[in-house]
Amino acid sequence: MSITVEHLEFAYRTRPVLQDVSFCAEKGRLLAVLGPNGAGKTTLFRCVLGLLRGYQGRILVDGTEARTLSARELAHRIAYIPQIHGEAFAYSALEMVLMGTTHSISPFSAPKEKETAAALAALERLGIAHLAEQSFSRLSGGEQQLVLVARALAQQAYTLVMDEPTASLDYGNQTLVLARASALAREGYTVILSTHNPQHALWYADAVLALQNGRAVAFGAPGEVMNSDLLQRLYGVRTALLQTESGPLVVPLMKGREGGAEDG
Repeated sequence: MSITVEHLEFAYRTRPVLQDVSFCAEKGRLLAVLGPNGAGKTTLFRCVLGLLRGYQGRILVDGTEARTLSARELAHRIAYIPQIHGEAFAYSALEMVLMGTTHSISPFSAPKEKETAAALAALERLGIAHLAEQSFSRLSGGEQQLVLVARALAQQAYTLVMDEPTASLDYGNQTLVLARASALAREGYTVILSTHNPQHALWYADAVLALQNGRAVAFGAPGEVMNSDLLQRLYGVRTALLQTESGPLVVPLMKGREGGAEDG
């Protein structure tokens, strides 16, 4: 499953939000979307998910224009994984995952054995089957985020759109969630995620889309497009990329500490 966006433009009434954005998210690859607040990342996702249809340009889902697909048809192809906001859901982890199967049954039907098996398989795939009967609200932030990923897998769509999945997580849980997202891309999923941390893109992404003021200012492999000039343009912070044995490391340049880092 691939997502191709061609010359996408969108405006809220007279206020342009996206302007001439083009990129391709390919099967089996993780695309990281970078950009400061207000860059247009959320609007871009809402267009791809079919929630905003009044755009100009084209969004192709495996070659089919997204606007020609019904909400149910899009749900078979694209799954959305939101941020964790701390709501106290009165559901078990399994019940949360089962919600991802509702598009495949009639509105007045309850999930049956087939849907339950799909939900359990999704939990098992992420290594969290032991959490199935636990209360979602009592799980750690990382576990909750993985449950939402499992819900998307149970939806049986092969494109995963993740809205800042690590925004409220500690360092360990950020690593856990991003490692799982990267592994799913290796398994053949198309993964598109937004992040405010350029380090995530350098370590986990196969491609990077950088947005600023609604425009795509860079698109390509992280090692080709990410540099100190791009990061300063996006975030207004001087940085260097320090080459380490584990890969490039983003280092903010602070006064009196500009030595010792090599820009690459």
